[in-house]
Amino acid sequence: MRRLLRSWLRRFDEPLAPLAEEEIKRRDELVGRLFNALLGTADLYSVYIGDRLGLYRALDKGGAATPADLARRAGIDERYAREWLEQQAVTGILVCEDVAAEPRRFALPAGHAEALLDRDSASSITPVALFVPAIGAVMPRLLEAFRSGGGVAWADYGDDLWQAQGDFNRPLLRNQLAQEILPQIPDLQAVLERGALVADIACGVGWSAIAIARAYPKTRVHGFDLDERAIAQARRNAAEAGLSERATFQIKDAAEAPDAGGYDLVTFFEAVHDLSRPVEALQAARAILKPGGSVLVMDENVLETFAAPSNDVERLMYGSSILLCLPNCLAESPSAATGTVMRPATLRRYAIEAGFREVEILPIAHDLFRFYRLRP
Repeated sequence: MRRLLRSWLRRFDEPLAPLAEEEIKRRDELVGRLFNALLGTADLYSVYIGDRLGLYRALDKGGAATPADLARRAGIDERYAREWLEQQAVTGILVCEDVAAEPRRFALPAGHAEALLDRDSASSITPVALFVPAIGAVMPRLLEAFRSGGGVAWADYGDDLWQAQGDFNRPLLRNQLAQEILPQIPDLQAVLERGALVADIACGVGWSAIAIARAYPKTRVHGFDLDERAIAQARRNAAEAGLSERATFQIKDAAEAPDAGGYDLVTFFEAVHDLSRPVEALQAARAILKPGGSVLVMDENVLETFAAPSNDVERLMYGSSILLCLPNCLAESPSAATGTVMRPATLRRYAIEAGFREVEILPIAHDLFRFYRLRP
């Protein structure tokens, strides 16, 4: 198929000069890579449809289905149901029980069900599909931002974005933060076990605050975020967990200190690089710490220096930066314009400018995230 695509394109755009063998190889590799990206993008959109319309859930609950079965269960049009089911089988997400049968029946494999439906699973992958339509919806504004130097605010991306972000980090925050990560900081673990007051800045939908409150019954957590929709969801999540009294949430800009201080710990989970005024936010955090308190920062595990070409983590973070994080940073003025790729030296500089004397990179291994501890 890729060879056919290249041949068709060459009919209309012959190269101006013959290419060397190595150049032909590199050209063909790029064509193949981007064509595979097109197939992957189509898969992500199809997963988005399946998630938002409840199609995977209907297959998981009701078992194998014909197009008519799925249309009835999910309340969608049968012709669309057939095309979606066939596409999902062709791309290998669903299985077709008998290709020659009429009507055909399609099923969701158990392993795929966990990846597509269980938001708490470490294998949860559906949230990445939610990012794609959110970014596509603001693409004209992104192009204008590139031209003007302006930005696109997080809220402008719509509900899909904040929900995707919350679900993307949900397995880590719910299943690893208190169980694996915090125990690797023994003195901090002891403070939380005795009973501490924690401020979770840019808390999103609240999974980090809820995880800390659940794991440490004597500790209270106050979550702060500027996004009203995320705060509303955080409150619902805390209520469902039975933790509304010890995990509370308030709408507030990260650069503005909470009304009261005395916090043993202030946390920023994958947030500092998104802030237009990171130094001011860290200053606000320092201002509300009690003596002996510290700040815990979880941010991207990017390389210490730029390299190109680079690894998949760098590719992911730079992609996130040009499409989401840098435009969000530049939606406010003045802005540090950090972007997703915040290397350790940058975080260290922000912390020192904010008045912290000690910036420690904690020896906690994670593929995507690096952990810092800041002390006044």
